[in-house]
Amino acid sequence: MEFLWEGLMSITWQQVVMYVVGALLIWLAVKKEYEPSLLLPMGFGAILVNLPFTGVLNYEIGGVEATGIIEWLFNVGIEASEAMPLLLFIGIGAMIDFGPLLSNPKMFLFGAAAQFGIFLTIAFAALLGYDLKDAASFGIIGAADGPTSILVSQVLDSNFVGPIAVAAYSYMALVPIIQPAAIKLVTTKKERRIRMTYRPATVTKTTKILFPIIVTIIAGLVAPASVSLVGFLMFGNLIRECGVLRSLSETAQNVLANLVTLLLGLTISFSMRAEQFVRLDTLIIMALGLFAFVFDSIGGVLFAKLLNLFSKEKVNPMVGAAGISAFPMSARVIEKMGIKEDNQNHLLMHAVGANVSGQIASVLAGGIVLGFFM
Repeated sequence: MEFLWEGLMSITWQQVVMYVVGALLIWLAVKKEYEPSLLLPMGFGAILVNLPFTGVLNYEIGGVEATGIIEWLFNVGIEASEAMPLLLFIGIGAMIDFGPLLSNPKMFLFGAAAQFGIFLTIAFAALLGYDLKDAASFGIIGAADGPTSILVSQVLDSNFVGPIAVAAYSYMALVPIIQPAAIKLVTTKKERRIRMTYRPATVTKTTKILFPIIVTIIAGLVAPASVSLVGFLMFGNLIRECGVLRSLSETAQNVLANLVTLLLGLTISFSMRAEQFVRLDTLIIMALGLFAFVFDSIGGVLFAKLLNLFSKEKVNPMVGAAGISAFPMSARVIEKMGIKEDNQNHLLMHAVGANVSGQIASVLAGGIVLGFFM
């Protein structure tokens, strides 16, 4: 009882705040089913690392201080090698079918346009007085790509890895809430009802195999710092498309992706210790991340509207918003919005093409940011 009382008396108000944050993340995962495989371990980890006298960070054996399991996972899996985010990219790459994008290459443009918010936010954060490396890390939140956000912030040695990870994954989970509001802000009902005809072109197996190889080579030449990001994503896709590694492809999509996601969620909680997390900067980072995410979506929409000024065959501007990296959530949101405006207007395949383009564009953006600010 004495030890229990000592533990209770050592809890700070900042730690109580982190218990609430952890409970909120768990609630979003369980009740709302928002990215449960990641938000659940992040929420539980936020509680775990803020318990007093916990051994998950460090402990003593025979008077010698030893590294706890969560700190060890962070040191080995993120800080020393960035292994966890990169391994997750293999699983993500194995999940993606680039067929809709290859059959309609115009969708590449929307993936590029929907990164606008990243660079706008970097400039804005720098004007607020943040170090350029921190500002660059905040901007990447707009890609709605958790692994890229973690990797970039870690490589740039940002002081805010925990808040950046929470913001990135929270906004990924909140795509169905945030994106419709952002899209409606810059479109009219008439624009949202524009119909698009899907004409699938035949994409050969050879093309699908060559695509990840060619993308990796081009990325290596254009943005060398992105090779680890793009390369692991494309390697996962090559496993999928080669046709001779079906069991490995299924393992990458399911076992590997799920296991790494769970471990990543627990591990990133190392940066969610109360003394690092509970401060005004965290709220500012969340606001900047939301700003980046909203303007990434708006950037894609505005680019589609610009394209329509010069095109005979009009593009539904909502498709431009799917150029973010949140796959396949964003594509599903656009499909639902299209059906809501016109129950015969199916935009899913167009949105999927833009969405998988956003996967590539977001990791390239991450590589470009690393190339500029490392």
